[in-house]
Parts: sequence; C-alpha cells; structure tokens
Amino acid sequence: MEIRIERTKNPKTMPPENELGFGKVFTDHMLLVDWEEGKGWYDARIVPFGRIDLHPASTVLHYGAEIFEGLKVYRRADGGIQMFRPQENVKRMNNSAERMSLPQMDEKDMLELMTAFVKLEEKWVPKSFGTSLYLRPFMFGNDEALGVHAVKNATFMIIASPSGSYYKEGINPVGIMIENEDVRTVRGGTGYAKCGGNYAASTRAGERAAKKGYSQVLWLDGVHRKYVEEVGAMNVMFKISGEIITPMLTGSILPGITRKSCIEVLRKLGYTVTERLFSIDELVKALENGTLEEAWGCGTAAVVSPIGKLAYNGKEYVIGGGKIGDVTQKLYDTLTGIQWGKTADYFNWVYKL
Repeated sequence: MEIRIERTKNPKTMPPENELGFGKVFTDHMLLVDWEEGKGWYDARIVPFGRIDLHPASTVLHYGAEIFEGLKVYRRADGGIQMFRPQENVKRMNNSAERMSLPQMDEKDMLELMTAFVKLEEKWVPKSFGTSLYLRPFMFGNDEALGVHAVKNATFMIIASPSGSYYKEGINPVGIMIENEDVRTVRGGTGYAKCGGNYAASTRAGERAAKKGYSQVLWLDGVHRKYVEEVGAMNVMFKISGEIITPMLTGSILPGITRKSCIEVLRKLGYTVTERLFSIDELVKALENGTLEEAWGCGTAAVVSPIGKLAYNGKEYVIGGGKIGDVTQKLYDTLTGIQWGKTADYFNWVYKL
C-alpha cells in the first residue's frame, strides 16, 4: 500500500523516561487510511498528530462502530527496535472487524502500515528496560447519516504513545473483587472482539471495586453467573495443586495474545495448562482449602499482574501470602526478556524492524 507522508514542522521532545506514564504523551505523527464500500481502502497517509473532524451523525458516535488493538515497540540493548507478535494483533483486529461489521484489511498491508509508521517515529521508542512505545491501531465507521446498518465508510488509524515502566516500584500483587452483579459480555455477543463497548460496560463495576480498595474486578459469565471469565481488562490464570487453569475461549472472552504466549511458555516449561470452564465455586473451594497457589492476570500493558487477594460475598482471601509466586515471576521474566531482546527468542515471536 502506497503511503503519503507529511512530516510535522513542529517536532516535539519526549519527556524524561521516568516521567512518561501511560497514554498521556503522543508522538509527532498519526496514520490514517480511508475506506469506502465498493472502492476499498485508499489514501494511506501519515500526517502531523492532531485532532480529526467527525460529522455529528458519524456512525461511531451513535452506534459504537469501533474496534482497536494495543501492542508495543521495544528498544533492544543494541539500539535496534522490535515488536512482539504483531501478526497476532493484525489477525485479531480483522476478527473484531468482522464481528462489528467493519471492513477488514489485508494482513500484509496492515503490518506494512504499522512498520512504516513505527520507522518514522523510531526516535520515540524509549531506551530504559520496562519502557516501550505503545501502538494503538483503531478503526471506526464514519457514515454521515443516522441509521443502524453495516458501515459504508470507515477510517483506520494508528497513534502511538511512549510509555514508562508499568512496574516502577516492583511487581506488587493486587487485590481483586469478584463481580456478581454486572456482566461484561455474553456468548454470542462481542466479548471476543476488541471494541470500546466492552470496556465501557466494565467501568461501573470497576468503580465500585475501587471504592472498596480493589484494583480490578473478576468477571463471571453473563448467563449462569457461575464461570470465571476475565479479570479487569486482562485474561486470568490460576495455579491449583501444580496445574495451571485458565478459562476456555467461549466467545465471550478476549483471545489475548499475552494469554496465548503465557500458555506456550508454560507448556514449554513442563507445566500442565488446562483451558476449560472454571466455576466460582471451584475457585472458592481452592481458596478455602489452600490448593490455590498462585493467580495472575495477563495482558499487553502489564504482561502479568499477580493477584494477592480475592474478595467474594464479603469475604477476603489472601493468595500465596500476598506475594508474587514463582511461576508468575518466571512468566514475567521470560516474556519481558524476549520482548526487550534480553532472552533468546525460542518461539520466533519477535518482529525486528
């Protein structure tokens, strides 16, 4: 895909790496590609970062026709840069597009767009271990008329934000509240798609948990209110009597790329990993009899996030003495080692630029 490039005349300076935070600072440019029914994708361009124009009746504003992805670019010790399994993000974005009746894009074209954009913004990839350049590809419908139907016009964009270390002060286990009122999504819905509506639906429960002193909520399925699904915006895993258990992908759970990577690493290390329906009753039983040895969330932002406490029906349970477990630490060290080029990439996951 041919890309028109308009470089900024007012380049910005990146703040000190220890002050970056997440999603607050943006690079000099953004990428856009338009789509029209019958015409396909056209006018790929990289332009100075700035505001975009939207018609007040734009589809995305009224009917939530929107999807997104999140992935990172890492700086190696030799100064080079690399991405972690971007092909998986491309595939998932097309799966999300199909579910939301948005146009799909050729996988090779999407990866080429990401690559061209990252190369232009390479100076924004920080150097310190734990930091990265966070990429946010997203797509939205922008028909300029009201009415619920498949979109006839859409825009694909990429913006990027240099991000600081997620664990500035070390990996500290978090407290999680098991949610038994709200549900995030249901089988047959949009749970497996990475769309904004799923995250909007999770906000109320998250706020309730925060007021009680917990970092996230653990979601149960939307039909039976019985089976464990996700934790906050991450997939979740449990180590019970030496076995790793993670909820199976039923269509209501996001197929996480970090989840997939954790499973592959764990199996290579010799652990039994089981993907299945896992009930809240089974989880509580393991908490009460002490067979739950470790629990963690996994996702792009944190890689892994150890769970130190779980609260359910007014009772709080401490996991592993409230400390990060050996398996959780091993997963974090292995995945981040590969991502930053400190560990051999036995899985061929790294995409060097």
